Amino acid sequence: MTLFDAPRGGGPGTEPPQVRLVVAYDGTDFSGFAAQPGQPGVRTVGGVLADAIGKVLRRDVQLSCAGRTDAGVHAWGQVVGFATEPGDLPLDPSRLQTSVSSMLGPEVVVRAADLVGPSFDARHSARWRLYRYTILNRTVPDPFRDRFTWWVPEPLDLHALRLAADPFVGSHDFTSFCRKGPPGSSTVRKVIHSRWVDEGEGVLRYEISANAFCWQMVRSIVGTLVEVGYGKRKPGDMMSILRAGDRDAAGQLAPPRGLCLWEVGY
Repeated sequence: MTLFDAPRGGGPGTEPPQVRLVVAYDGTDFSGFAAQPGQPGVRTVGGVLADAIGKVLRRDVQLSCAGRTDAGVHAWGQVVGFATEPGDLPLDPSRLQTSVSSMLGPEVVVRAADLVGPSFDARHSARWRLYRYTILNRTVPDPFRDRFTWWVPEPLDLHALRLAADPFVGSHDFTSFCRKGPPGSSTVRKVIHSRWVDEGEGVLRYEISANAFCWQMVRSIVGTLVEVGYGKRKPGDMMSILRAGDRDAAGQLAPPRGLCLWEVGY
């Protein structure tokens, strides 16, 4: 069995199927996911992935993705799609998965690959995204976790963090927690869950899922929540910050290293 149930397509008069990939990557040394063709020398996840797929298929490919992660942000469950062409078929997804992973791994790995229907769009077909943000709350940093956690040496009040995470659940205008986007773009998002998990030994994980996310939304939320954990703000302040509709009302931007796109639902 494959991860996805989908039509194989390819019959006369039908549109060719899409390829859907589940991709994990260490974003530390990348300038985000989106390819930047106008900036030679800028290394992106989408850029190296498209190059590797192109070598296997011997043609150029245009990728779509579920979340355009920023520089330094990681992914375990990023979903990427691209259209097949008649010359690609029959296409063996497992061969594509193995070939691309062998070229890019362990920095970028294709965890799963399958053919899906022609209407699939990695971004627009997604119903929700789940992000995780990990904090190392110890007095001494850990060199083996440094690329994937935000080291916060001062003790954080976990009870206060949990209280402060609750108000984000539901539909809200997240202008206070987003970097300004294109004119006319909406900052209303529906958050499905928002919670802190204590993994033990000073490792705290924040999880948030929503139908979609604004630019830098999760990092802005985490940075503000950490200020609550310090005692600089109160858990009850979160709703007033949401209602303010002003980025200056919220706290610092958490560093990208602790953030990971964990899963996407369709």
